[in-house]
Amino acid sequence: MAGPPRTALCLLRQDLRVRDHPVLHWAQNNADWVVPLYCFDPRHYAGTHHYNFPKTGPHRLKFLLESVRDLRETLKEKGSNLVVRKGKPEEVVRNLIDQLGSVAAVAFHEEVTKEELEVEKALRQVCSEKGVAVQTFWGSTLYHRDDLPFKPISRLPDVYTQFRKVVESQATVRPLLNLAPPLKPLPPDLEDGTIPDLEDFGMTNPPSDPRSAFPCSGGETQALRRLHHYFWDTNCVASYKETRNGLIGVDYSTKFAPWLSLGCISPRYIYHEIRKYEKERTANQSTYWVLFELMWRDYFRFLALKYGNKIFLLRGLQEKEIPWKKDPKLFDSWKEGRTGVPFVDANMRELAATGFMSNRGRQNVASFLTKDLGLDWRLGAEWFESLLVDYDVCSNYGNWLYSAGIGNDPRENRKFNMIKQALDYDGNGDYARLWVPELQRIKGGNVHTPWALSQGALSQAGVELGTTYPLPVVTAPEWSRHLNQKAANHQSTAARRGKGPSYTPKQHKNRGVDFYFSHKKDLV
Repeated sequence: MAGPPRTALCLLRQDLRVRDHPVLHWAQNNADWVVPLYCFDPRHYAGTHHYNFPKTGPHRLKFLLESVRDLRETLKEKGSNLVVRKGKPEEVVRNLIDQLGSVAAVAFHEEVTKEELEVEKALRQVCSEKGVAVQTFWGSTLYHRDDLPFKPISRLPDVYTQFRKVVESQATVRPLLNLAPPLKPLPPDLEDGTIPDLEDFGMTNPPSDPRSAFPCSGGETQALRRLHHYFWDTNCVASYKETRNGLIGVDYSTKFAPWLSLGCISPRYIYHEIRKYEKERTANQSTYWVLFELMWRDYFRFLALKYGNKIFLLRGLQEKEIPWKKDPKLFDSWKEGRTGVPFVDANMRELAATGFMSNRGRQNVASFLTKDLGLDWRLGAEWFESLLVDYDVCSNYGNWLYSAGIGNDPRENRKFNMIKQALDYDGNGDYARLWVPELQRIKGGNVHTPWALSQGALSQAGVELGTTYPLPVVTAPEWSRHLNQKAANHQSTAARRGKGPSYTPKQHKNRGVDFYFSHKKDLV
């Protein structure tokens, strides 16, 4: 005699997609009713751990809400639905088990950091009390955790290059998992719930900004459209390595990071699409470089698995004592784009206005905060956590540790030269003028060093330092090598090359990580 229908609760967190989804794939094959569940956990909308910034700011929340809405629509089209609740996942799951009465299993993707692991522990406790099985899966990385050639995880190399070489030679990427519609339905009489809006969290919808390099929406549908545009419609992927350090426009880099951060697209999906593109169009350094950076994303997640809470500690992986400062005025000048260093200010204003910043910008503003200002690196990490639409806990903290010189960097005491960087990547100053309009009448690369201009030149440009634009909060001795003459040289060189006004592609030793921010630095 057949028993009651089996119900699987699928708790979704950073996996807001249908394609290549191990949890949904398992549930589809092992249950009669499937409940895809997303919980708006109130802990995600409190303050950050040390400095109490809004943990999820309006740009991040807007992108998340778009992604949740898109997932519901996709599931509906395939015969299912998304159940949405506000509350702690362990409490919501307990209530649903009691309500449904026939839950056979709770399934979810495993995460690696403290807050997420605490939720998983609480879920296991609830399921144990209720006699419900727990099914967990690994689905956030390009290479599956079980396929790594490093066992146990404590053997993971502390240098990325060693990790990459071994993985490339000894591991393979698994095939995609595809769900064939129609999907299993929700149990009868289960309310799907209302998706909240920003006002429900006490926030207002952030205005769009026409200058944004990421004028995109959340969700799997948009992620797939972006991939098709960047690969097949424009062939931008074939020149990615040369353009990835750009600053202005949508197509200088893949912009996959925001969708990856919420799992709207899987890294395996990108990998297999790259391989298809290489077979049908072209394979070159640029197509490889996208995979190279997906491996960096993997590496930071596996580092978090290896080191646990050490990635959040002030002394970092190296347990290094550094006399970090906690100067509120200096920090405010950084976060508000009022440092008096136009390249830094332009990037920070772009972040505040749009929730996005280029890879090149992230490297520079992180170096400026930690090396030039000497401020506690966690100020920067938590500010990024609040604002970035592509916030990813492992990449964020891994990269900030790296920038602070207490992470997995084999070379120490490196910093970015803000003026050299500005002139290399914004030689004509178009990016600086775009985001720091009070300097828009300063021509060429001189915009990056207004304090070095004559009083006459400043007056002609309508700039009064200390009034209309700040004096630098700090100047570094290495900047003097790259002031007026260098600015003029870069401006004329860019014009001769005819590479456009805002960015001249240039080969550097550093390799950018488009999917969060870079791991290697241009030395001073």
